[in-house]
Amino acid sequence: MKISVIGTGYVGLVTGTCLAETGNEVLCIDIDQSKVEQMQKGIVPIYEPHLDVLFERNIKANRLKFSTSLAEGLDHGDIIFLALPTPEDEDGSADLSYVLGVAKDIGKHIKDYKVIVDKSTVPVGTSDKVKATISNETTVEFDVVSNPEFLREGFAVDDFLKPERIVVGSSSERATKLMEKLYKPFVRSGNPIIIMDERSAELTKYAANSFLATKITFMNEIANFCEKVGADVDKVRVGMGTDSRIGKRFLFPGIGYGGSCFPKDVKALFKSGQDNDYEFDILKSVIKVNDTQKKILMPKIMSHFSNSLKGKTFGIWGLAFKPETDDIREAPSLYMIEELLNQGASLRVFDPEAMSNVERKLGDKLYYAKNMYDVLDDVDALIICTEWSIFRTPDFNKLKSKMKALNIFDGRNLYDVKDVKNEGFHYASIGRNTEI
Repeated sequence: MKISVIGTGYVGLVTGTCLAETGNEVLCIDIDQSKVEQMQKGIVPIYEPHLDVLFERNIKANRLKFSTSLAEGLDHGDIIFLALPTPEDEDGSADLSYVLGVAKDIGKHIKDYKVIVDKSTVPVGTSDKVKATISNETTVEFDVVSNPEFLREGFAVDDFLKPERIVVGSSSERATKLMEKLYKPFVRSGNPIIIMDERSAELTKYAANSFLATKITFMNEIANFCEKVGADVDKVRVGMGTDSRIGKRFLFPGIGYGGSCFPKDVKALFKSGQDNDYEFDILKSVIKVNDTQKKILMPKIMSHFSNSLKGKTFGIWGLAFKPETDDIREAPSLYMIEELLNQGASLRVFDPEAMSNVERKLGDKLYYAKNMYDVLDDVDALIICTEWSIFRTPDFNKLKSKMKALNIFDGRNLYDVKDVKNEGFHYASIGRNTEI
């Protein structure tokens, strides 16, 4: 099939590359000329495990191409994916200006029947707005489909190629058949393609992300309460997670969730509720708790250093909002960095993939270490913000030889409390009795 993908951000690039991998002819469109030129040379603009291999293979096979021309994209594709930004507006709502702007341009250039697919995460009713916007510009027949993505950063390629389910919101039999044909190679193992109306599909994505954000936040509240009553959140988590009604995933406490999806989607659903005279009280609490949780280590740090961080130097392991990505959007590390700098501390930081993104954002306010051990030279404490695998089994002797003082503040509970205590460190984490 011939597919066009409008927008080559995280979702658009993974979508286009993976659709090309199953033999489709894919043309990706982006307004950024320099980005398009880089991709035409085979350079992947984002870090995502395994994407580079598929990207290079499909470019060489001539199945994956790039252009800045929307008109060219419309001429090429039978199915047109809209993978455009929907950034958070000042009031928490999703900004649809990019989506509706492209929809208007589609209306001006469309020549024959197309299926227009909303791949971006969008509020309920967006498909109706896209349909109306295109219809105002043309009498050419088309259909609009909602097909939300469920891609986890760090696992996006596997999630696309082997999806647990595919949600298609469509009221058109013609469009539905085309979408089923497109996705058939991805569900050979029997996982479902779920057909529903457009509004239900749009809400499904928001509901799923908001539920997972709520699960994380609930566990963080339990962790905070564990510290008050002397319980161990690791034991509580195992006791809860073995209940099949609850499940083991998303029960690990820490310094809050971040990224491009959970924070934005929770706020957008909350605002959508307000716009429709419905108050999501639980989401209001989720937003509030997560904002606090991102800085939950600060009271422990301040207390340990007698409420004065001036002249102190801290090392930070992990800058991305989660492992296996270079994404720093809403990353808890950035909130920690801001608080520490405001207190007069100096910072040395390291992340396997996100360093350049942080440097573009914060410039020379930080020392960007060459590796995880370079961070530690003469620091008063190590702070762990992201649970990259390389941080899980450090050489504690090397830590002891480099650090000025043996203090670890662990925002991801990477280590066994007794092991770190036996190594001679002061160790503070989340929801466990670790103060030594």
